[in-house]
Amino acid sequence: MVKNTRSKGPGYRCAECGNESAKWYGRCQECQAWGTLEEIGVPRAALARIAAGVPSAPARPIAEVDVEAARARRTGVPELDRVLGGGLVPGAVVLLAGEPGVGKSTLLLEVAFRWAARDGSAAPSLYVTGEESAGQVRLRAERTGNVHESMFLAAESDISAVIGHVDTVRPGLLVVDSVQTLGSGEIDGTPGGVTQVRAVTAALVALAKERGLPVVLVGHVTKDGAIAGPRVLEHLVDVVLHFEGDRHSTLRLVRGVKNRFGPADEVGCFELVDDGILGVPDPSGLFLNRRETGVPGTAVTVAVEGKRPLLGEVQALVAKSTLGTPRRAVSGLDSARVAMALAVLERRGGIRLAEQDVFTATVGGMRIHEPAADLAVALAVASAARDIALPPDLVVLGEVGLAGEVRRVAGVKTRLAEAARLGFTKALVPPDSGVIPEGITATVTPNLGAALQALYANAVTDQPTEARDG
Repeated sequence: MVKNTRSKGPGYRCAECGNESAKWYGRCQECQAWGTLEEIGVPRAALARIAAGVPSAPARPIAEVDVEAARARRTGVPELDRVLGGGLVPGAVVLLAGEPGVGKSTLLLEVAFRWAARDGSAAPSLYVTGEESAGQVRLRAERTGNVHESMFLAAESDISAVIGHVDTVRPGLLVVDSVQTLGSGEIDGTPGGVTQVRAVTAALVALAKERGLPVVLVGHVTKDGAIAGPRVLEHLVDVVLHFEGDRHSTLRLVRGVKNRFGPADEVGCFELVDDGILGVPDPSGLFLNRRETGVPGTAVTVAVEGKRPLLGEVQALVAKSTLGTPRRAVSGLDSARVAMALAVLERRGGIRLAEQDVFTATVGGMRIHEPAADLAVALAVASAARDIALPPDLVVLGEVGLAGEVRRVAGVKTRLAEAARLGFTKALVPPDSGVIPEGITATVTPNLGAALQALYANAVTDQPTEARDG
């Protein structure tokens, strides 16, 4: 005898965060949003045992499975291909999320154009917009020079109409801008709600897998930077990318968060210009102010984004405070790690900062949150406090512990090789950093006292040494 299990009754789900509750509230108990609870129906009975069905295809040994059809195809935008792991895999669903105005539509218009210009005769690209009219998208495409006869454009907000366009055009690439604007009259809820977004995404994923069609979805983000909609949205798709950038800067970063077909920690760099968006294959120069002489309060470090080493400049300004509580301002750095570095610098380095305002920042809109920049932050602040400049050809690497020790970081050889390529000849590194590449002279700094000695000497020794704590 088969037993059925049934839920107790209908409930309510928040359209913003997806939280479910047994009764209706005017305000969501989880995200505190007003008027977002929607009624959900009683689910169908779940069977305790499911009868065997007919397989769609027989199982085969894994060695006999054809992989050529699943090879990634390049989009024509090298920086995006880097993040995707080589390109778009047939049947893959990519979710690109970012703040309004960051450049998502501009980038995907470029991708659709490149695809159409290369494979348009056999497999054109289809760009579906639900937020703008077709005329508005055409104007942007003309401004950025992304118009091609094999690039098709449709303005739709119904998922059934989108599938109809796919049947008619038979594209090799589908771009949907955005998934939150699509809906269906056969599904409960409003477009952009949890139920609608989940159903629309599931339908597009099924379409992509059935036809081997790569699909790129544009997603909205909430005010705290998370992807809007249900959390299951990120589980349904194959690749999740975040498009980041400060609206006051032209630099844009595409950061991989999830990737079933390649590395999930790669970063692509772009520059937003008047006539479109350009890939930046060598972005280190954007984050540096090269000078012939050193300037107090600056230190250069090498951060690693994915597999890419990026040189960045850390700047600090120390001034006597006129307030009862000195200010601590941070831009582009991890505020918690900066506060820790200041405490260690005062306790272990003997630099008084209790009555000083301290401002720390990065150059060019770069964001550095890894511990490898701790020593650079500490030396930049010490340099500003003592008005002593570090050598302009010096890079600083190391994580600073609470006891003042400098801990080793990963990828020192790769970081220093990038620094040497850009003309740096000296480095402060932690102990046990491994092989130092040619062209750069490293000084081992086991603790913060040794690093401050190098600062006060305003020079780095020609041979690797281990200084003692002063």
